[in-house]
Amino acid sequence: MARSEAQLAKQLQRIRALCMALPEVTEEITWGTDVNFRVRKKIFCFPGTGGSLTVKADRDELPALLADTRCSPAPYLARGGWIRMDLTVRKVDWREIDELVRTSYTLIAPKTLSRQLAF
Repeated sequence: MARSEAQLAKQLQRIRALCMALPEVTEEITWGTDVNFRVRKKIFCFPGTGGSLTVKADRDELPALLADTRCSPAPYLARGGWIRMDLTVRKVDWREIDELVRTSYTLIAPKTLSRQLAF
């Protein structure tokens, strides 16, 4: 299911809203054009152009995530438990995306900030 640039931009906006709602999050552009979201300068989410999502996954959930055809080990980051999810192959489940973003945030953020989140 190919997505238009407008659809990808809309998806990026939704990911941005999810990330920016978390405590002490900043958005940065690195490597020229890559949007990423950080908590206290540590990256927890790479949304690309809205067509994919790269996040750190809980080690216990990693096998199930990687069994999903939308997911693959994230280039350069897989050893650390990062996955990339393709958001162009079927309808996006925004509750699932929210959970992945929040999980990544809690794995990266200081514990004092992580404890502020209610799942």
